[in-house]
Amino acid sequence: MSVSADATSSGFVSKAVDLAAREFLEIATPGKDGCIRRYWPSGFDIRREDIASVAQKLISSPLTMASWGDATTPSRASSIVAYIQELTTTLLSFVASLVLKNLQSPLQSLRFFRLCSHSLPNFRHDSFSYNRILSILSKSSAPNSVALVSSLVDEMDEFNVKGSISTVNILIGVVGSGSGCGAEELERWLGLVDKWGLRFTAYTYKCLVQAWLRLSETDRAFGVYCQMKSRGYGLDVFGFNMLLDSLAKGEKVEQAYKVFGDMKRKHCEPDEYTYTIMIRMCGKSGKADEALKFFQEMLSKGCAPNLIAYNTMIQALARNGMVDKLIFVFSKMVENDCRPNEFTFSVILNALVAEGKLSRLDEVLQISKRFVNKSIYAYLVNTLNRLGHASEAHRLFCSMWNFHDRGDRDACLSVLERLCSAGKTVEAIDLLTKINEKGISADTIMYNLVFSALGKSKQISHIHDLYLHMKRDGPSPDMFTYNILISCFGRAGQVEDAVRLFEEMDDGDCKPDVITYNSLINCLGKNGDLDEAHMRFMEMKEKGLNPDVITYSTLIECFGKTSRVEMAFSLFNQMLAEGCFPNTVTYNILLDCLEKCGKTAEALELYAKMKQQGLTPDSITYAVLERLQSGSHKAVRIRRQNPITGWVVSPLR
Repeated sequence: MSVSADATSSGFVSKAVDLAAREFLEIATPGKDGCIRRYWPSGFDIRREDIASVAQKLISSPLTMASWGDATTPSRASSIVAYIQELTTTLLSFVASLVLKNLQSPLQSLRFFRLCSHSLPNFRHDSFSYNRILSILSKSSAPNSVALVSSLVDEMDEFNVKGSISTVNILIGVVGSGSGCGAEELERWLGLVDKWGLRFTAYTYKCLVQAWLRLSETDRAFGVYCQMKSRGYGLDVFGFNMLLDSLAKGEKVEQAYKVFGDMKRKHCEPDEYTYTIMIRMCGKSGKADEALKFFQEMLSKGCAPNLIAYNTMIQALARNGMVDKLIFVFSKMVENDCRPNEFTFSVILNALVAEGKLSRLDEVLQISKRFVNKSIYAYLVNTLNRLGHASEAHRLFCSMWNFHDRGDRDACLSVLERLCSAGKTVEAIDLLTKINEKGISADTIMYNLVFSALGKSKQISHIHDLYLHMKRDGPSPDMFTYNILISCFGRAGQVEDAVRLFEEMDDGDCKPDVITYNSLINCLGKNGDLDEAHMRFMEMKEKGLNPDVITYSTLIECFGKTSRVEMAFSLFNQMLAEGCFPNTVTYNILLDCLEKCGKTAEALELYAKMKQQGLTPDSITYAVLERLQSGSHKAVRIRRQNPITGWVVSPLR
């Protein structure tokens, strides 16, 4: 047989040939006289070394009988030639199959398979070698493996090669599991059974059940199982578990119980996975007592529940509000050295919250204290915060703080967020300045959280102190820090502090962005320094920063409030000219300004322009229009705090 250079360049074929030759010789059984008779017809006695030489040459050399003369003694050469001439197809098919088995690459295997039939005169693959290549391709992850399998089946039809039941079993095994081979292909493979005059074996039924299950066809899988059962066949524990799992997930409770009973009658002992499936099914259907019976039966059978089994049992009890039994099972879990994970604690915690028994969390933690590390504490703290139990979360956090030398950053951040959102800024500052004691470095995200909370409550003195602490001990302020602080000082009317921070930022490595300028312009404008605000606006443009709709809306509002309507409209027109489109807030500011000055016609014209732009009026728009229509505008009137723009605050990272 001739093997092309590209097929052997990787060395795979050469290595496979050596392995195949050795395997061939191991299979062949020598007689007492040293001759090999297995797989050979009567009258042919060939020595082991002769067949080794022949096997090597069949793979590595062109099929010319003359070239084999140097491989044997002259007296035996003629018998080898005669033997090969009679058994070429059978021998080559067997050896080719051995080579296929020992090749490491499915594509190399397919290439060698093709070379056999194209390079050897009168050679034809039989069902044995087809089974080998089909088995190899069925395990391949190549995207075209299913298409290759299908083409090989077509080839078998073309060359009238009749497959065996093993062929069908291999083909059924290709179906599902993300292979791209679906129900249509499966029906085709099943049709081969009648076409080739074959009979189902127990293994064929097992393969078929699993194939339908992989295709999520639970009813068809159960139907095949019933046929299998009627013929006296049974599944192994893996097959039973796979069928039970599918029936349980499909809420086919009655059928699952039937299969479970059959399993025990067939003397196929259920394992921990079997019982876990039944426990999960009972828990979901509200039969917690049944789930407990299965759990007890599992223990009595000597099955050692693993983490999944315990979690499933605990979840079943939690679903049915059985807190006492849940804690009992949990205690047995710990007693049997099965380490709970975050899911275990999550199920227990949610059950305690749902049943109003959160006070029993300490009991749970006491039971599992040798397994509770800072990661579990951190998870519980975060979960309690998320569920709205801030006080319990804080208490648990303090417990973690006292009993562990090193803290957990995520838990600290979670508690810090909860303290800030609850307005407990003193406690937040205390935590922020002490977390380094537990080996945690406070970062800018944490500082920015506290600065935002302090700004909302206008605790300027605390902001000053915390900022000095940050500058002294780190970390360095980032752009978000400066933006938050400038906005905070602006809210409190601390213009000088805001400008000082802006200049500090501008002189350092962290340069102001559009949000920074917006915060400063807002600060200056809302505190009466319009000229400085406008100057900063011009400076912003000179530095190549493009003002956005917030920049323009802020300045327009500030000029409008001081009755400088012309300047407000100049900015509005400039905004349009530079391609920055106003939003509903911008129009509301201008409408409010015009209504205040009694310019009804201009206000209505502006409203029409707003509609032309496709913007939707909101409640503020309609309130201004209502005042215009009622003629209730006055040059001076008591006004509510304007809700239109507010202060610009950068979002936290």
